[in-house]
Amino acid sequence: MQLQLQHTVAGLALLVPNAVALLRFSCSQLVVERLDPLVTPGVTGSPHVHQIIGGRTSRTTGYVENNNAAAGPSTPRKQNGANTEQTAILYFQARNGTFKRVPQKPNVGFEAANGGMTVYYTPVISGQGQVTAFKPGFRMIVGDPINRAESNVPRQLTFTCLKDPYTRDGETKDFPKQPCPAGIMVNVRFPTCWDGETLDPPDHSSHVAYPASGTFESNGPCPASHPVKIPQLFYEVIFDTTSFNNQADWPEDGSQPFVWSFGDKSANTTTPGYGNHGDYVFGWKGDALQKAMDSNCNINCPELQSQTIQQGNQCSVKDLVGEDIDGWLDELPGGMPVDK
Repeated sequence: MQLQLQHTVAGLALLVPNAVALLRFSCSQLVVERLDPLVTPGVTGSPHVHQIIGGRTSRTTGYVENNNAAAGPSTPRKQNGANTEQTAILYFQARNGTFKRVPQKPNVGFEAANGGMTVYYTPVISGQGQVTAFKPGFRMIVGDPINRAESNVPRQLTFTCLKDPYTRDGETKDFPKQPCPAGIMVNVRFPTCWDGETLDPPDHSSHVAYPASGTFESNGPCPASHPVKIPQLFYEVIFDTTSFNNQADWPEDGSQPFVWSFGDKSANTTTPGYGNHGDYVFGWKGDALQKAMDSNCNINCPELQSQTIQQGNQCSVKDLVGEDIDGWLDELPGGMPVDK
């Protein structure tokens, strides 16, 4: 299903730079393993593999421990030092049933280590009005790894088949059904309305909502149940599928061979990637994010202390699980079953 989505926030910034302000920066990977600081904090060996970015805090409190304290967080914004952001990982399944992790790559000009992700924080698109920054202890999830129904997928969770590194159109709710010349971009846009009270409910999601009508991009109003506008958090993750584009290696029926690390397989037409999801644990220092949002700074923020991408790329964490996730595997890490 192809969506008639409006321009992304990044595209809007290029079209009307005086009307749109946003923070945009790359974040390198801290680690890729079966660790889930939000859903199963303190557990070594979560059900499926994630990539995790962010800063140094204790994994027993739901974060990741950075073993390179001198490097700071894995983002160029030093005040973003205790955030944890994560997404699932993509695998290629060969005709013989074995799996190979799909590598990642960064956006052009955002050379984060091992691909990582590009992260956006955006206030009100029109430039009129304010947003309330996330509070200490705030956490949220968008999407659901066990979802297998298109009707339950928000329009804000999409895939882009990259014709080239600059492609930003043709977003779909399901995986692309053809080889993508420059890889597959996964787009994760979080809800932009908050109930104003709850920091982290048991489901990690009911305290936030999308606009009651319209979209974030059209400055749609928040529902009465979630009246507080918050910044739009947006991840762009690029999986470099180009080495797997030979259709002779794909399933004999021609379906696409990519599988999420939680077993959601695009080759199955009834479950084509609808489990796409992203996790967020807030950890900005003090009121730095609120100041940045109030200033409507664009891309670079004088209000924030910065470091170079190269400095952020030095940030790393110790592998806690200690299992092979990169070789040719007979099963997904953790024994996660693949949808049939």
